[in-house]
Amino acid sequence: MGSLRSTLDFLLHDWLQVATLAQRERFADHSRETFDAVLATCERIAHDKFAPFNRLVDTQEPRAVAEGGVLRVVLPDATHEARRAYAESGMLSAAQDYGMGGMQLPYTVEASANAFFARASVSIGANLLTTGNANLLMAHGTPRQREVFARAEFDGRWTGTMCLSEPQAGSSLSDIATRAVPDGAGHENDPLGPRYRLTGHKMWISGGDHEMTENIVHLVLAKIPDADGRLPPGTRGISLFVVPKQMVDADGQLTGERNDVALAGLNHKLGWRGTTNTLLNFGEGRFPVGGRPGAVGYRVGEPGQGLAGMFHMMNEARIAIGMAATMLGLAGYEASLDYAKNRPQGRPAAGRGGKDASQPQVRIIEHADVRRMLLAQKSWCEGALALQLYCARLVDEQHTGTPEAAGEARLLLEVLTPIAKSWPSEWCLEANSLAIQIHGGYGYTRDFPVEQYWRDNRLNMIHEGTHGIQAADLLGRKVVMEGGRGLMLLAARINATIERAIQQPRFAAEANALGAALAHLGGATKAAWATAEPAVALANAVPYMQAFGHTVIAWIWLDVALAATALGGATATPVAAGTLGAMQYFFRYELPKTAAWLQVVESRDTTCADLPEDAF
Repeated sequence: MGSLRSTLDFLLHDWLQVATLAQRERFADHSRETFDAVLATCERIAHDKFAPFNRLVDTQEPRAVAEGGVLRVVLPDATHEARRAYAESGMLSAAQDYGMGGMQLPYTVEASANAFFARASVSIGANLLTTGNANLLMAHGTPRQREVFARAEFDGRWTGTMCLSEPQAGSSLSDIATRAVPDGAGHENDPLGPRYRLTGHKMWISGGDHEMTENIVHLVLAKIPDADGRLPPGTRGISLFVVPKQMVDADGQLTGERNDVALAGLNHKLGWRGTTNTLLNFGEGRFPVGGRPGAVGYRVGEPGQGLAGMFHMMNEARIAIGMAATMLGLAGYEASLDYAKNRPQGRPAAGRGGKDASQPQVRIIEHADVRRMLLAQKSWCEGALALQLYCARLVDEQHTGTPEAAGEARLLLEVLTPIAKSWPSEWCLEANSLAIQIHGGYGYTRDFPVEQYWRDNRLNMIHEGTHGIQAADLLGRKVVMEGGRGLMLLAARINATIERAIQQPRFAAEANALGAALAHLGGATKAAWATAEPAVALANAVPYMQAFGHTVIAWIWLDVALAATALGGATATPVAAGTLGAMQYFFRYELPKTAAWLQVVESRDTTCADLPEDAF
């Protein structure tokens, strides 16, 4: 579609009509001019404070140093400066009420503005998990928790984390062993919430320790033991606690006492090397509060309802991971496009006699296979970006639309969130692989940025729920919840686009192909659940999700193409021409893959499940 800014402008204004949100009471102080000003500011900060240091933070990883027997994290100065510039921009609280220091921006604009930071340096920008932490407290915390913890995070004075995984449990949250016991008489009605003492170990905690802010707010999942000291089984016994690194009083002032949360070590990763990723020990007695071991935590919400709160944050994080994967894909596409336009190599074919060596070399973009790889990247990455913004627009509809529109948006988000997270994580990673391929041998050297983009992006298939977990969530829960109403709402929107497209002869073939893919998807969904046995249905959840995602992206591309042609013709502008070309590529090269994936699903193939273990 063009540069990132021109692509965002087209998607936001010509496709999603975001300026119309200013007609709603919450956004009445805004207009396209204010939205554009926010994008311009974030683009400048990302360009000045993030992009120049993307390679530096990859090579100068966070390191833990021991001082007085206590580990602390050392980060490059550039990371501190980038975080400070972001906090001073006001983007941490961009979508919040004026009363919380926010700008009351639509989430769609906030997500678009944050795209610049993910594009410039995803591993510096990863510290933005703070916003999700604060948003969770705004939705599920007490008034005092919101005022003390969330406000400090929105102000940029404190940062936040999410602490779910444990070494022995991984993604199986029902097996977490972190314990939370009441902190004794007199603490049940603490101003910051019912007070507990936590003991346990958490790992894979992004931003878990650093010295960029005066405090870190950990949101921790733990189980409250019963009267016999036993932890409740399954996930229903999980509660949520806010555990500050530094103790605070009821007014949010630091008391000068360290909470019993200790850095145990750092994880050294393939990518996102600029992000501190930690192992944390809670309540081991390193920093006893009041002379007693146990990390002090304040319960958020009711006992046993921790996952309901945490998933509020996780769903936001999943969309953010999808955007991060998308931006890394686009960064690789832009780099390989620039390389292809400037790298001379080879000569065009000259009939059956082969190439004429006497002719000058041509730029590699003139070779058909290089153009294929560029079009593949463009179709995957720009299609993924449009999907992310569509989901962001649904968030605004859920929060500010009519009751009927808000209800539909909620269900559509339930169905689309696994796709918004996983589809870019798979296909924008594949785009990064093609970016390396276009660079040839230079692609896997550190002389060019594309190898780092691939390494950074490889983490996103695991971040915030692995590919397999998202697939099981989609087929096992999302498409069948509430009698399948979310899937029916999505199908209705896809069919509406098909009806509009089929009125234009140039789009008739794509409209018919999308209709056939949608029908096949619906049939495979029913076939997968024909036995009503989850183990049988979910055995092929990943190919189902791949076909589902490709169908959704095909729909998005067709809808975007309709908006582009409305600008004055299919090839009237570079944006329209590029959109049409990428859409055609996706329909001709990508959408046909869904048939093979769905054939496996609808036949309930058991090849993977049936192979004996000793045969692997």
